[in-house]
Amino acid sequence: MQSVRIALDAMGTDSHPQPELEAAARAFQQWQEPVLLVGPAAELRSRLAGLGLGSDQVRIIDAPEVLEMTDKPADSARGKPVSSMAVGLELVKSGEADAFVTSGNTGGAMANALFRLGRIRGVKRPGLTAIFPVQDGHAVVLDIGANTDCKPEYLLQFAILGSVYAETALGVPSPRVAILSNGEEAGKGNLLVKEASPMLQASGLNFIGNVEAKELYSAAADVVVTDGFVGNVFLKTSEAVASFLSNLIKQEITSSPISSLGGLLARPAFQRVNAVLDPAKYGAAPLLGVDGLVFIGHGRFGDEGVLSGIRAARQAVERDLMTRLRDAIQTRLAAEPHRDRT
Repeated sequence: MQSVRIALDAMGTDSHPQPELEAAARAFQQWQEPVLLVGPAAELRSRLAGLGLGSDQVRIIDAPEVLEMTDKPADSARGKPVSSMAVGLELVKSGEADAFVTSGNTGGAMANALFRLGRIRGVKRPGLTAIFPVQDGHAVVLDIGANTDCKPEYLLQFAILGSVYAETALGVPSPRVAILSNGEEAGKGNLLVKEASPMLQASGLNFIGNVEAKELYSAAADVVVTDGFVGNVFLKTSEAVASFLSNLIKQEITSSPISSLGGLLARPAFQRVNAVLDPAKYGAAPLLGVDGLVFIGHGRFGDEGVLSGIRAARQAVERDLMTRLRDAIQTRLAAEPHRDRT
């Protein structure tokens, strides 16, 4: 099998570059292929030596600039041409890397990806995607933050891209597609939902209508589309509620000796629940629609989360996700030759 070349932004996480270095080392141990670690070469070489790692395990690509969380996305794309993010994406563009993984500024990642890779021909807007744990499985949700304002045709394309990703990443044939709304009945929702629904109904996708947030978690759909503003609020609310409930349970368990004993007996069950809810398990989210594989993770990821992002990117390369995405969009365009293809 041909080797998979993953470019990893060494300066992405809040604690960079330690989580990235440790994840790169673990990735080599697991797949016996060196990660292309992109960042300030002198600093990275010094830290690699301290970890006992050599160039046969981690290949360093020099990128002296760092894209900060405070940098404006559009300005960073042009103003920092040798940032770790820019250089990593250029590796994908030139064919020296098969995919790029970063836990850096989401807006900066999107701006740099659009500036350097462009969009898949026919795609209006890329969508940031996440895999959510749901009852007895998973659901693909997009957009979770790349586009705060959307048009109906964007949701249609999100549905196409998300369906391909659900088939590729989750192995779901003919994924059930829905729109996130404030009611499951037809006609519910804001203007965007109401205008997008007929387009999805006529798309040839397995569209099942609206879903509410509670239905998403009960596995009512495999792919759920929404605009980036709602999607990002939904994502962060879900993460906050999961964290709140976990902390509340820990607090109550330690409130008395009897509760502590019960908690000790239930610890294996709690550990399994935490494993399901931990964002690090699912790694980075793909930015679907740009003309290259780009995965964006949480800034707070440790090495486990970064490694999961590398794993997700490798899977996408091995299953030829880009070809499937391009083919799906072109098939859609061929079916609607009257539409604007820019």
